[in-house]
Amino acid sequence: MAVICKQMPELKNTHCLFLPEKATPQSDREHVKTLVDRFHLSCQTIEISDLVDSVVHTMDVDIDQLTKANIKARLRMVLLYSYANKTKSLVCGTSNKSELLIGYFTKYGDGGVDIMPLGDIYKTQVFELARYLDIPSEIIKKPPTAGLWKGQTDEKELRLKYEQLDQILYGLECKLSQQKIAQQVSVSIEDVNRIHQLRKSSQHKRRLSLIPKIGLRTPGLDWRVPVQEG
Repeated sequence: MAVICKQMPELKNTHCLFLPEKATPQSDREHVKTLVDRFHLSCQTIEISDLVDSVVHTMDVDIDQLTKANIKARLRMVLLYSYANKTKSLVCGTSNKSELLIGYFTKYGDGGVDIMPLGDIYKTQVFELARYLDIPSEIIKKPPTAGLWKGQTDEKELRLKYEQLDQILYGLECKLSQQKIAQQVSVSIEDVNRIHQLRKSSQHKRRLSLIPKIGLRTPGLDWRVPVQEG
């Protein structure tokens, strides 16, 4: 995403924040340096391990692995917006259509951004875009991971390859029957239904908080104009 922004004249002041912590793979640190050097990116590194530990220790409850992972994502959002406020910038998200449709992101974490340029292209299309942009092959080919805990990978959590997930989602987008999708993608009907249910149960992540309708027109419900300004 940083490379795309850097190549757009109107976004020439693109600045990256790399916010690693203890669970961040060493390869991520090396690949950030590779991208910064290759594409001449402006980038600042801020270690957030102490910040994460401080929040975890402040909470008077037991923290499981997933809760801690969400804390990391939300703290990164706080730091990104602190920088954006200071520099009068926009926060650019990296989520793609695959992740957004099944809710594979943290609400008010990596989902808390101003713009999502990749939000309407599937993960496998992101790989194709990366090849077009001449991103180093070792970065494209490494297992996708958010690095939220040691050994975590996207496909291990999703229990599907992205090639399969994207075909299932595209089938749902085209309103094919679950049976037909399962046959065409060569996956079980249970997998198709599971992804369908993930899409349904994650709707709350993709829209404003629910507001009880009281007035004549309600924000986000039936008062949605102007749709876009500028």
